Amino acid sequence: MAIPKQKLAVAVMVTNPENKLLLVKAYSRGWEFPGGYVETGESITKAAIREVKEESGIDIELARLCGIEQDIARSICVFLFQGKPVSGELACSYEHLDVGYFSVEEAMRKISLKAFQQRVVRCLQQDSQPFVIEM
Repeated sequence: MAIPKQKLAVAVMVTNPENKLLLVKAYSRGWEFPGGYVETGESITKAAIREVKEESGIDIELARLCGIEQDIARSICVFLFQGKPVSGELACSYEHLDVGYFSVEEAMRKISLKAFQQRVVRCLQQDSQPFVIEM
């Protein structure tokens, strides 16, 4: 029996003091939380902090684990965190078209993928966390 290969990824709902959400605009997926794959030898929390910095220019502190989404068909587990900005200035990475903070209502209008809209809703519902979603 072969040992299965799972990919680990992170996504972070960064909320600023005005309760606005940090979003990045990817070339193919549109607006979403910053995030990406965990590198070999890297912790999940360090990957979350690194990805936000790389994609948005913002240094964060993680506040909590919101939950896990498992894409069974693609063998990917996404760890979703909430974070708060501690320093840095908004800056777009080479991977993205734009970056910004948006109210929840604005964010929901900007995010075009239903799965990413559902992610926002789940991350905002603290009374049902941590969640595990299997797709």
